Amino acid sequence: MDKKKSNSNVVKFNRWGYIFLIPFFVTYIVFSLIPLFSTIYNSFFENYRSGLKQIGPNFVGITNYINLLSSPEIWKYLVNTLIMWVGGFIPQITIALLLAYWFSDPSLRLKGQRFFKTVIYMPNLIMASAFSMLFFALFSDSGPVNQILLSLGFIKEPFKFFQYVIASRVLVMLMNFLMWFGNTTILLMAGMLGIDSSLYEAAQVDGATASQVFFKITMPILRPIFTYVLITSLIGGLQMFDVPQILTNGRGNPTDSLTTVIMLLNRYLTSKDVGRGGALSVFLFVVTGILSLVVFRMNSSKDKD
Repeated sequence: MDKKKSNSNVVKFNRWGYIFLIPFFVTYIVFSLIPLFSTIYNSFFENYRSGLKQIGPNFVGITNYINLLSSPEIWKYLVNTLIMWVGGFIPQITIALLLAYWFSDPSLRLKGQRFFKTVIYMPNLIMASAFSMLFFALFSDSGPVNQILLSLGFIKEPFKFFQYVIASRVLVMLMNFLMWFGNTTILLMAGMLGIDSSLYEAAQVDGATASQVFFKITMPILRPIFTYVLITSLIGGLQMFDVPQILTNGRGNPTDSLTTVIMLLNRYLTSKDVGRGGALSVFLFVVTGILSLVVFRMNSSKDKD
């Protein structure tokens, strides 16, 4: 009888668990799953507005995908997106690893850790639109940066940051780095604090150097969190929109070098081109899935080794 009662209690507790999961599944189905299938469905139709006239919806099969993949601009914008993401992610993960290692190392005994942790995380709380407007004001032709360079004699006339491809891309990379390195630091630091200190003590007894401890103990144990950070950063990087959109007023200048894939999608949606917008969304979904799978497989193979 006691076993039957305990089993019935377990079933009741499980039932409550499923009940509490219902809001999540309802929200996911309504706001994620249904729009996903709707986007895939609309990608097979010609459906856009030409002036006041509505064209479609007319079933065209995979024509939208053929036109999208045969267009050189989609590959150019994809390369733009990846360049700006990689350029911002490399310094982001480097600085985040250093800060996380310093903050989690008890032998350093750093003072004021709470203050510095708060300060490095604060840029993540600022809206990307506000960050973009700030940088636009700082690096404009009559902005403070040009005024300082002129007063120091480094330049004789204002440097037009937004008219050069490299300079404008560097600004986008810098903004992405400043906004996200604090969040990455917190995640990596949480993983480092979970590592058993006895491993470090054993390594010190064996005479291991600091670099050996970091690369032979810290990084292998930290690899799951590092993979999570890399994949989530990749997904966010491929969806880059707000910073280049506001910084260039949606034009992607100079010479479309700052135009990202999501900015192109926004143009389709603004012009009510639902069919090509759906095809581009599915294309981006597939690319994101493939790249994320590649990153995950590379890191899982290292775990097996």
